[in-house]
Amino acid sequence: MSDIVLVVGGYGVFGARICMGLAGEAGVDLVVAGRNMRAAEAFCARYGGRPLRFDRDAADLAARVRDVGPFVVIDAAGPFQNYGPECYRLADAALAAGAHYLDLSDDPHFTAGITGLDAAARAAGRTVLSGVSSVPALSSSVVAELADGMADIHLIESVILPGNRAPRGLSVIRAIVGQAGRPLSVWRGGRFVSVPGWSGLERVTLDPAGATAVAGRWASHNAAPDLALFPPRFGARSVLFRAGLELKLMHGGLLLLSLPVRWGLVRSLAPLARLLKWVAERLEPFGSDTGGMRVRVVGRTWAADMELREWVLIAGAGDGPHVPALPARVLYRRLRDGKVAPGARACVAEFPLADAEVLMAGLNLATHRATRPMKALFAEAIGPDLRLLPQPLVDLHAVIDVRRWHGEAEVTHGPGVVARLVRAVMRFPRAGGAVRVGVTMERRGSGEVWVRDFAGQRFRSHLTRNTAGPGVRERFGLLSFDIGLAVRAGRLWYPVVGGRLAGVPLPRALLPSSTSCESVDAAGRACFDVAIALPLVGPVIRYRGWLVPDGERG
Repeated sequence: MSDIVLVVGGYGVFGARICMGLAGEAGVDLVVAGRNMRAAEAFCARYGGRPLRFDRDAADLAARVRDVGPFVVIDAAGPFQNYGPECYRLADAALAAGAHYLDLSDDPHFTAGITGLDAAARAAGRTVLSGVSSVPALSSSVVAELADGMADIHLIESVILPGNRAPRGLSVIRAIVGQAGRPLSVWRGGRFVSVPGWSGLERVTLDPAGATAVAGRWASHNAAPDLALFPPRFGARSVLFRAGLELKLMHGGLLLLSLPVRWGLVRSLAPLARLLKWVAERLEPFGSDTGGMRVRVVGRTWAADMELREWVLIAGAGDGPHVPALPARVLYRRLRDGKVAPGARACVAEFPLADAEVLMAGLNLATHRATRPMKALFAEAIGPDLRLLPQPLVDLHAVIDVRRWHGEAEVTHGPGVVARLVRAVMRFPRAGGAVRVGVTMERRGSGEVWVRDFAGQRFRSHLTRNTAGPGVRERFGLLSFDIGLAVRAGRLWYPVVGGRLAGVPLPRALLPSSTSCESVDAAGRACFDVAIALPLVGPVIRYRGWLVPDGERG
């Protein structure tokens, strides 16, 4: 007996790829459904299946699904960002008909909200999964494989770069432009922060096995369910997702169009979706039909080594749109074989990555894996002596993306007018006891930016490797100092061994003296003791205290 598989939006960009794959599955009675009966009929005439005129907004939706009698309902229509208060009507109708339900949502709110149907799905003994697409279904399976054997995940980073000739339906265009400039909630350094959609421009090259396939494309922050779902599921300190358009004209143009949204002058670019789709169609001959996807996981293994592991997919010959269709095909097979637990949830790590890669055979899709050592700035600067430090200090300086710390400090000042002037210029904190302290360390390229916050009074510095000698170079505006870094008796010392003003070396007689060090107290907290003095001036400032990672209590 055949399984009836009802695919809503079955002749669309991604639904068509699902149906192409399912049409060749033994034991599948495929129903290709949508509002356009002619399109459904044309598709079925070419690839197989039964056409069905189907309106998801129909008042008798539940009865219509029940009449089909499906084993599983797959919603590939979207856009899921535009669903109203009754956004889960199709899932409800599937459950009422005794069917499983899958959808290709890439909207964080829609995908996370599907858990509201969990009780009903469990009672019916059926499975309801949302996000059965490139994200989060495929990306989470990749992360689950890459993260195997990691004790502490510092960063999960994904990027999707479609080729310019890849077909884009109106729903896809609407989803992309609708979030441009609008605030996105991104998990960085153990907390959610807000960034504008389509900001954070980066240049990305995917060069698996040394053969550059996707080179020099732009990518920007984009909304994806991964941003909300991966932090609790994988315990990652930071989760980033970016997407890009191949043509810099289109990517940069959307970035410029997003500025009025950022400034609050325009609520959304969604009303421009049809116009921008028309523009994209005019530019389709340019660029290529090659796209790619990359997922990276950076973390500490149980052997205490820091590693960067990545999985890269290259899609050529226009086969990129098959990638979002793969998870639905995988999950149909697993549902058929009774390998998926009942209940309603986001589709996170629901299948082994190998199941998806098996279906890539016959398509112009190639995957590559790589693992390489990953060292934070201080690990490189300290070298083998890093292993002589207590673990809390090693962890303090394991900065792969963003780390945030909080604690308490005592601040004392040296006397004199000159010392006071130096503190003002450097924006050092006011004197006080039990001062609230927050420290943010952010990786920027191969360096780090530190922002120290003493009860709302902030000062920052930029640290890089010292190319002229051992240790690091710390820059405060026009001033920079070479810090030797020395490990002695389980402490990390910060001796000042050189300095520059606007790039001009300072005489040794003018260098500040520092007896600064880091240690660990009896409570296992990272402690700091920073004492700075100047020749002929004497003590300028001393601040000492403790820090713990955000989310922990000291």
